[in-house]
This record gives sequence, structure tokens and C-alpha cells, in this order.
Amino acid sequence: MKRLLSVLFAVLFSCFCASGCAAPQSDASFRIVTSFYPMYIMTINITDGIDGVQVDNMAGQQTGCLHDYQLQSSDMKNLEQADVFVINGAGMESFLDKVTEQLPDLTVVDSSQGLEVLDDNSHLWVSISNYIQQVGTIADGLCAADPEHAEIYRANAQAYQEKLESLRDEMHQAIDPLPNRQIITFHEAFPYFAEEFGLEIVRVVNREPDSQPSAKELADTIRLIEETDVKAVFAEPQYPESAANIIAEESGATLYFLDPCVTGEETKDAYLDAMRKNMEVLEEALS
Repeated sequence: MKRLLSVLFAVLFSCFCASGCAAPQSDASFRIVTSFYPMYIMTINITDGIDGVQVDNMAGQQTGCLHDYQLQSSDMKNLEQADVFVINGAGMESFLDKVTEQLPDLTVVDSSQGLEVLDDNSHLWVSISNYIQQVGTIADGLCAADPEHAEIYRANAQAYQEKLESLRDEMHQAIDPLPNRQIITFHEAFPYFAEEFGLEIVRVVNREPDSQPSAKELADTIRLIEETDVKAVFAEPQYPESAANIIAEESGATLYFLDPCVTGEETKDAYLDAMRKNMEVLEEALS
């Protein structure tokens, strides 16, 4: 009889646990959701080593930016459980109004605050100087929302900013002396980067990454390269390179890849590694 009761108790206990009445999936006391990859990399650096603070990346590894991202029901459920939503801002998150309407009490940290926006271009983070300021803005927002961990947020942010400043100096030393300054790109991701390092974008071939340039645009770009000193065409690793290959083959320019850091390894040094790789590419392409 005792054995039967023991078995019955074990079965009932298992059913109770499986029913969802067990402990919650996460024991985090403070949850941060980031809108997409660059914001996630910034935030995991700022929150590094803090027990009880969880960071989730809402959009995951998207092919490109968030201009046309459609919110999923799972996204809203995730945000309902968040204490803070970290965004790029400057119009990148076109869905933000929907989020704030449905979740008016959610704290939103807009990392674009205080930054100058060029021609409605929201790719702020591709400039290291902007990225450094965005890290500081996010840290300030997290300190206000979670004052218990403010000291660590500030220390982590400062340590990360120092690494970024060191890399920025290294990149200026490598890129500033390069003799060729004109480049052609295939997406409007690089104006801030070009401004920071004194490069001239003479043409953006394909402003919308999910479309293909027309035959006329291809022909005009090839003619432009032939009539100028442009030596390199830069595509992005996240997008098809067919049009870029055509232009390079027909014009004699060399095809290279620059990474706008919208996808990659989900590690603390991912942005640093991608920017250092961009520096090496430019050293080869513009020498």
C-alpha cells in the first residue's frame, strides 16, 4: 500500500510540474530587450557580469536593418515581460508607435538621443564615434531604470568605450593616409562611417537592399567608375553580390566587402572585430 501511494504521489507531482505551475523559465530580476543586433552587442557589454539581469535580442539575426521589420505576436509577448526596451531610434524601428501604444508603461531607451541624423539616415552605429555615444546613452538609461546596478553599468560602459576609442584611433592612423578616398556602396549604411574617416561615397547603387538596381543604374555606375578615380566597389556580406559583381567585372574596379555590423557573432567583441576587419579591407582597397 505504501509503495502504491508513493507511486501515485510521484505521478501527481510530475503532472503538477508539467502543468506550468513550476518555477518560471527565467530567474532574472531585470529584463532588457534590444531591438536588433547592434543594440544587443552594446547592451551585453554594459550588463556584463551582472547577476539577475537578462538581455534578449528581439529581432534576432536579421538579414539587414529594421526598416521593414514586422512585429510578431511573440515579440509583443517578450516585450510585455521586459523592464526596458533598448532601441537605435532615428526612425530605424518603424514599429515603435505600435509598441508604445500597446505598452505605454514600458521604458524605452532611445540610443540616438543627442546625435545628429544625416538626411534621415538611421545607421548611426556604423560611426564608431556615434556608437561610443550610444553606449553611454544606453548606460544612462539602464542606470535610471535599474539604479541598484548603476555603478556596474557605468563601469562596464566606460571600459567598453575605452576599447572603442582605442580602435577608432587605430583606424584613423590606418585610413587617414590612404590615397584613394572615393568609394561606391550598395546600401545606405555607410554615410556616417564615410564622414568619420573622410571618405567620399560617389554613388549608392542600391538604396533598398531587398531590390535590384535597374540596367540603366548599372550602366551609369560603370560609366561613372570609368570616368573617375574610383578603384573599389563595396558590397555588404549580408546581401547578394550579383549586381556588385557585374559592376566590378564591367568597369575593372575591384569588389570588396564592408560590414555594417547588423549581423554576426553574439559576443562582446563582435563590433570591435567587424570594424577592425573593415579597416583591413579599406587599407587593401584604397592603397
